Amino acid sequence: METTSIAVDREAYDLLRSQKRPGESFSQVVKRLAKNRRPLASFVGAWRDLPEKTLREIQASRKRLRDLDEQRFERLVKGGR
Repeated sequence: METTSIAVDREAYDLLRSQKRPGESFSQVVKRLAKNRRPLASFVGAWRDLPEKTLREIQASRKRLRDLDEQRFERLVKGGR
């Protein structure tokens, strides 16, 4: 197989290395990450068959996360952590 060398800065290298799975080469990482992603529209209806209870749990979890984000934002605006 033909190979080509490329130069990346340290930050890019560290990001790429962080995506590496055990036993995976950098070429495999690049190929995996560069593959075409599925369009968002392809996920339409993905939750169609989930039970109503599961959907309610997901909605409640999302609301809790939004509330926590809002609380964090308010603390940051006030200068706290």
